[in-house]
Amino acid sequence: MITEQILGERYEIQQQLGKKAGRRTFVARDLVTQQLVIIKLLSFNSDFEWDDLKLFEREAETLKSLSHPAIPRYLDYFEVNSPSVKGFALVQTYIPAQTLEQYLQSGRTFTEVEVKQIATGILEILIYLHGLNPPVIHRDIKPSNILLGERSGNSVGQLYLVDFGSVQTILAVEGGTRTVVGTYGYMPPEQFGGRTVPASDIYSLGATLIYLVTGTHPADLPQKDFRIQFEPAVNLSYSLVRTLKWMIEPSLDRRLSSAHAALEALNDAQQPGVISLTNSKPAGSKIQLTKNWDALEISIPPSGFKPSMLFTGAFAIAWNSFILFWTISALVAPFPMNVPFVLFSLPFWSAGLVMIWGLIFGLFGSLRLQIDHQEITFKRDLLGWTFYKPQRSLRQNISKIVYIPQHFIKDGEGNRTTVPAQLDIWVGVKKYPLGGSAGIVLSEAELGWLAHELSDWLGMEITQA
Repeated sequence: MITEQILGERYEIQQQLGKKAGRRTFVARDLVTQQLVIIKLLSFNSDFEWDDLKLFEREAETLKSLSHPAIPRYLDYFEVNSPSVKGFALVQTYIPAQTLEQYLQSGRTFTEVEVKQIATGILEILIYLHGLNPPVIHRDIKPSNILLGERSGNSVGQLYLVDFGSVQTILAVEGGTRTVVGTYGYMPPEQFGGRTVPASDIYSLGATLIYLVTGTHPADLPQKDFRIQFEPAVNLSYSLVRTLKWMIEPSLDRRLSSAHAALEALNDAQQPGVISLTNSKPAGSKIQLTKNWDALEISIPPSGFKPSMLFTGAFAIAWNSFILFWTISALVAPFPMNVPFVLFSLPFWSAGLVMIWGLIFGLFGSLRLQIDHQEITFKRDLLGWTFYKPQRSLRQNISKIVYIPQHFIKDGEGNRTTVPAQLDIWVGVKKYPLGGSAGIVLSEAELGWLAHELSDWLGMEITQA
């Protein structure tokens, strides 16, 4: 049996660790250094395919070029030609640690803090791999390919990324045919088509972290629009849930695009000052929100009568009555002496009409915001009539989501005026307001919910002004 053999006249097989079609992995002792090593053996048996040999050779060449303390080090590569086995062997350093899969199978659970530490450790490895020239894409990140050392103080333990048998470089794809590799449940949609980018590893890591927090294989969790629905199965902070959702976005356009971006999002999630907003629709809200894979639509009906409108209405009537009296008096005065007085009244008329318009729109107007993968559309309706053509902008130009909580301002005499909460979507220099200056006053709970939904769908942080 091979477990009793010495391979390459140097490596004495100690134990078999794993076996899959055409490949076996062993722990062996190097008879020269007396150190334990890992040997991956590719056999020329009935399961052998030439693509397997290409991947095996690519793994050896990749490991030879890597130098990172959290990645096994290349030691040797040789042909095996014995009576019992023929093929090739790859030798790499032995790491005395268990896989995350083994920990989970033994019943270990991971806290949110530990999950964040694991995510940080693997993302730092990916920053190194993806930063190489050409970038190295692992393509098979999963719990059984991540080793975790023993706990050390407040640290979850040293992390290692192993098994580069599915590794790909950008040049390898551009220079030849694509091979579909990976593990179902951890593979992003583009990988099924043989296309992978650095963000593909981000998806696989996100799926791995979801396995850690749910204890359920990602393929066994429910899906909607190709997205893993893990939220009902976890009790995590909103910020970490949001980061995980960005990592496993099926669409490359909306997924965290790099390990740097994912690490930044994760670090933001650990800051105590992160905005905490309502993530569910407030009871009694009449706002209609629909979203799917392709589009999101927010429909805000008239806010209706509110007691605060009595004061605003009375002030508007008094203001406009005074301006009307002023204007009439100016018009009946001798010409051309009255012209400056008439012109002087115009800005005041503008302010008065804005107040009247705000009251009418609040009682009878509605807003509709639509975003798809191409553009964002914003329009205002009054009594079923769109009073101007909808504003359209390219979705890719959306730069930020700004949430402005309710606050107070003081005038020159120290009187305080309440400024209602507002949510603004900025597209370049153009602003799309929801609530506040939009003419329809929404509660802070409603705006918080809308901010959460927009942030989630767009994959964009919320900025608080």
